Amino acid sequence: MRRHAVHYLILPGWQGSPAEHWQSHWQRSLPDASRVEQDDWLQPRREDWVASLDCHVAAAPRRLILIAHSLGCVTLAHWAAQAAPALRDKVLGALLVAPADVERPGCPEALQDFAPIPRQLLPFPSLLVGSDNDPAATPARALELARQWGAEPVLLAGAGHINVKSGHRQWEQGFAHLFRLQNLIEQHARRLA
Repeated sequence: MRRHAVHYLILPGWQGSPAEHWQSHWQRSLPDASRVEQDDWLQPRREDWVASLDCHVAAAPRRLILIAHSLGCVTLAHWAAQAAPALRDKVLGALLVAPADVERPGCPEALQDFAPIPRQLLPFPSLLVGSDNDPAATPARALELARQWGAEPVLLAGAGHINVKSGHRQWEQGFAHLFRLQNLIEQHARRLA
């Protein structure tokens, strides 16, 4: 994919992504990247988060690759289920990292406004990276979400929630998954040509 041919839009999850989080590192490292800012990172409201994503997609200068983490993945699924077709068409693909299962027993109350999780296929190529010991989603649930969303699944061993707490700060290895997503996007474009 040509350098600067795409804009990377980063969707943090609950409580945002601090400076040492891999999403912040990626925002600083990728050639053309920005993040969705939310008004309330601690008490998220689905309607507000989806509306903010919608505004960011509409304002994007070019076609997008979305890079979502945790609750950002669920926000993306809600957005894709209701966004205008012209906005969905701006999205080339999505990297979904450690999606939060907001329907799980014991889910924090602050996240329950995001249930139920949409089960529709995403209208663009996607790759879901989960972990076999993520407290926010079991491996079986991560694979189920990947199947429902039509995402190519990847399960990492012992990666936790793929955040600062689990030791994923710069997460340079994650760029391999972004590269794989870009290959999926290119394969999809060739099929449509």
